[in-house]
Amino acid sequence: MIRTTFLLALTSALHAAPPEAFWRALHQVETSGRTGAIRGDNGKALGPLQIHRGYHADSRVPGDYSRCADLAYSIKVASAYLRRYAPQAWVAGDTTTLARVHNGGPAGARKAATLPYAAKVRAAMGGAR
Repeated sequence: MIRTTFLLALTSALHAAPPEAFWRALHQVETSGRTGAIRGDNGKALGPLQIHRGYHADSRVPGDYSRCADLAYSIKVASAYLRRYAPQAWVAGDTTTLARVHNGGPAGARKAATLPYAAKVRAAMGGAR
């Protein structure tokens, strides 16, 4: 019985996700809540979450990069990317680390340059971590 409970808890944790407020905040910080084929970063990023081609490829989500113009698809891509590169933060719901990795790549949580971005996301979430 204990083993079954542990396995169920572990399985649930592996599928944990950041709160909806995180996605709203990321969307707000990236594009002020706009949707569609928004181009940013000198044309290198696409869509409401400003996904780069390499980020999309690293997410391993099937589908053409142009689909990043869709918010739901962008969240799916970002979720896969963040689960891949920040699995502990994903399970813990550490939205600060997730924001830093989204902004700075796989090593984003170690880059001082991502701290202001994470602070913006936290502020957009109402200060939640």
